[in-house]
Amino acid sequence: MTADPLRWLWAAVAVALWLGIVATVVRGRVRARRAAAARAATLAPQEGADALLVAFASQTGHAEELAWMTAASLSRAGVPARVVPLGDLDPPALKAAGRVLIIAATTGEGDGPDPMSGFMRRHMTAPADLAGLSYALLALGDRTYADFCGFGRALDLWLQRSGASPLFDRVEVDNGDAGAIRHWQHQLGAVTGHAVEADWTPPAYDRWRLAARTHLNPGSPGGEAWLLAFEPVDHTPAWVAGDIAEIGLPAPEGEPSPGSREYSVASLPADGRVEFIVRRMTRPDGSPGLASGWLTRDLAVGETVGMRVRVNRGFHGPAPGVPLILIGNGTGLAGLRAHWRARTGRPHGGVWLMFGERTSAHDAFLDEELRAALASGLLTRLDRAFSRDPGDGRYVQHLIAQHTDELIIWVDRGAAILVCGSLEGMSQGVHAALETALGADRLLALTETGRYRRDVY
Repeated sequence: MTADPLRWLWAAVAVALWLGIVATVVRGRVRARRAAAARAATLAPQEGADALLVAFASQTGHAEELAWMTAASLSRAGVPARVVPLGDLDPPALKAAGRVLIIAATTGEGDGPDPMSGFMRRHMTAPADLAGLSYALLALGDRTYADFCGFGRALDLWLQRSGASPLFDRVEVDNGDAGAIRHWQHQLGAVTGHAVEADWTPPAYDRWRLAARTHLNPGSPGGEAWLLAFEPVDHTPAWVAGDIAEIGLPAPEGEPSPGSREYSVASLPADGRVEFIVRRMTRPDGSPGLASGWLTRDLAVGETVGMRVRVNRGFHGPAPGVPLILIGNGTGLAGLRAHWRARTGRPHGGVWLMFGERTSAHDAFLDEELRAALASGLLTRLDRAFSRDPGDGRYVQHLIAQHTDELIIWVDRGAAILVCGSLEGMSQGVHAALETALGADRLLALTETGRYRRDVY
């Protein structure tokens, strides 16, 4: 044991920092649970009435939003309801509820939402005792992925193998399909014996004006990437880093609405505008993608669109004092940018950005801003990889392997890790590199404590 007082001092400082980080995480979770409890309490029409449990498993916030809409509709129909994250429950709590309505999202190729990792590890590896539990399941997914609603289907199978009984067949929703959601509402009405609203009024879009559009990568071997800026018209929006912009697409004349698209927000309310990065997609016949073609080419500067900024709790960042490691590629830089800009003018625990793109000559997105942030101390460290550059050839996950020792030091100091960008290739590669660097168990622990979060698409 050392008698060096300086070493004892540094050890005490490290412990104090760790305790401070733990306290920050705990306070955040307590505040979130108190807010949810207060919101749920307003749904119950009678004090002390048994409330129907509505549980959600959400990655981007959509499942949570539908859970609250389900509970509110039930409450207006005379059925008290309470809303909780499914990951906060265990089999005894589920069984004690008697009946539960579950809204569960699938992320990527059949994966469960990140906040469900602990629940899956502790409870879904084997059947539990859920005899006597009745449930209904609304599974959210995207048919462009091979394992459509994969997590919802796995959850359904686990519930039935555990002895729970479905109130009706699983309802699967492809990209927010309104018909499937109406079927969910109809089934709820049949089960509860109360008429549930036939249609939920979707959250209203506000009016936003396209203020600027900047081509970020002229001459790139990849698709065109554009930074778009929208100013609010007659409203004062509020959001935080990590939230998502949902923009309504125009309907061709005589055709139904093509729905909406979501983009990671790259700015903050203090900027006075919502900014995000869009890559123009190209169909096999050479024509541009419906949404990306409209936003990057057809929509004129000065024209207005319908858009809202939606809460995405699963990608909110930690307190400024917590070190932050940001990892992403391509247009994913947008979702990371808001996080480092949120620390402007504040003492912070450090921000390390690792970013990957094709070429340094054409794809160094926001290069001047990044260099200025590094010079000012807003970014503590910046590492970039360019896969098409001679002499480089690295992807962003290679930066993790190259700087493993430093990464471990940051994580030991309590750092949170946020990943944003492409689902295929990047997110799997980054996840595998983090597992190699930190160990699978430690990465799982970071996920379960909210210190490893992803916004991938």
